[in-house]
Amino acid sequence: MASSWWRWRHGCSWRPAARTPAPGAPGRQGPQGPPPAAAVRAQMSCFYLVKSLTSACLNMYSISRLHHTTSAVFCYSKPQSGEKYTDPFQLGRRYLKGLYEDIRKELLISPIELKEMSEYYFDGKGKAFRPVIVVLMARACNSHYNNSRDVQASQRSIALIAEMIHTASLVHDDVIDDASSRRGKHTVNKIWGEKKAVLAGDLILSAASIALARIGNTTVISILTQVIEDLVRGEFLQLGSKENENERFAHYLEKTFKKTASLIANSCKAVSVLGCPDPVVHEIAYQYGKNLGIAFQLIDDVLDFTSCSEQMGKPTSADLKLGLATGPVLFACQQSDGVQQTTYLAQRYCHEAVREISKLRPSPERDALIQLSETVLTRDK
Repeated sequence: MASSWWRWRHGCSWRPAARTPAPGAPGRQGPQGPPPAAAVRAQMSCFYLVKSLTSACLNMYSISRLHHTTSAVFCYSKPQSGEKYTDPFQLGRRYLKGLYEDIRKELLISPIELKEMSEYYFDGKGKAFRPVIVVLMARACNSHYNNSRDVQASQRSIALIAEMIHTASLVHDDVIDDASSRRGKHTVNKIWGEKKAVLAGDLILSAASIALARIGNTTVISILTQVIEDLVRGEFLQLGSKENENERFAHYLEKTFKKTASLIANSCKAVSVLGCPDPVVHEIAYQYGKNLGIAFQLIDDVLDFTSCSEQMGKPTSADLKLGLATGPVLFACQQSDGVQQTTYLAQRYCHEAVREISKLRPSPERDALIQLSETVLTRDK
């Protein structure tokens, strides 16, 4: 499994090694059908195993170990911009005033019920994690290229679009998973029903597409439409399974990239294209977003085992109940501490994100992105 992960991690892109064809390609079974009975039995045995490995005592040990090892991972990442350092979320939100009001303007719809459904999650109570990353990356790239500290209107639009695409995917995910709560309140599908929830998600995606078209940059349009394709393919990957142990972990990482990291990676790349003509900077932005996004999801999978529903604002152990093998389960199948090993893997991805963003010229925004990588590891919800 380690060698398979290493090939995936150090490849020039997210795609699997050449010896393992992509889903749907000749020589590889796609995720269309249900997993073989042997795989189901193997995964179910892992589920029982991981429960014993994530007892309350072990969870406290793992989280404690996370906080003690994080500083070592980021020992070289102290701010170097020469300016007083600011909390990354506070710094990012300075450039996102009126974010949700602007999103609601994009959702001007006549039927009142459809408008209420589409605006339901844009109440300003979310973390705005993705928009914050996008505007910080925009300023970091602008500063690197021509010392400009301004965020272009088109770059800010990418932050709005990223949040809209993300929210639409949540609405659709809740329908697929039959989820009952999200962000501490009932889901759209539980209030209005599944059929209307699907339409609401579609509407948000269409509004995001219109906003993207207004930017008028064909390269940026191509970059962000890839995100929507990845979201769909990632959901299909989640419906499938692999019998081989090495393939299962590569399958999990590819699904994680497509469902979570692709949006962050491509949004970062999009704002770098708008602010800087250097392809090297575009790749730095993309790699930072990719590694941070994967680390974010790995920690989310850990918290699904170690946190309570009230803390997370959504049901915990949801993946386990749905029969989905995430990082803690896959590591537990190898007779190891699933929570601890998944956390360690997330640290490695965050370390790589810091290594990439450190290539940019020092600025408060670049330093905030470095600090944000550490925040991903230490979050508790």
